[in-house]
Amino acid sequence: MSQATLAEKSGVSRRMLVAIEAGEKNVSLTTLDRVAEALDVAFSDLIQAPDSRDPSRINELAWAGSIPGSKAVLLSKAAATREVEQWEWCLQPGEVYPSQPDADGWSEQIFVFEGCLTLMLGDQPQRIGTGEFFMFASNQPHGYRNDGDVAVRFVRNVVI
Repeated sequence: MSQATLAEKSGVSRRMLVAIEAGEKNVSLTTLDRVAEALDVAFSDLIQAPDSRDPSRINELAWAGSIPGSKAVLLSKAAATREVEQWEWCLQPGEVYPSQPDADGWSEQIFVFEGCLTLMLGDQPQRIGTGEFFMFASNQPHGYRNDGDVAVRFVRNVVI
């Protein structure tokens, strides 16, 4: 597709498209959404590194602000047939939450923003530290545990 055609379909100026392609502009997320829609691709496909081994794990900077440290990073993606639930969790030291398997096709995305979470997948522990994320199919026995000395706080997205 030519830049002129893309500009017309997306409503984004050709000049902006040239600058984006050259890596010269810090473009808004809304503009990237419009370009992705015009190309008939998902936003995540537009920014994901082409050599990614795990297509659900993105971990790409999508926006940087004018003030150092301001940023938006797309961590992961999952197909949803019905909805996505977003949960904020806090587990105090020693707390355990066991969970039964969800229906086939469900998944969870975990992002820890304080402490270290021990995610149990069956009998296998998976430690997720501050600033890390993990995604898994939740149609298996799983649970959350705080083995540390401080509270663990995390966001849990349930993709249904």
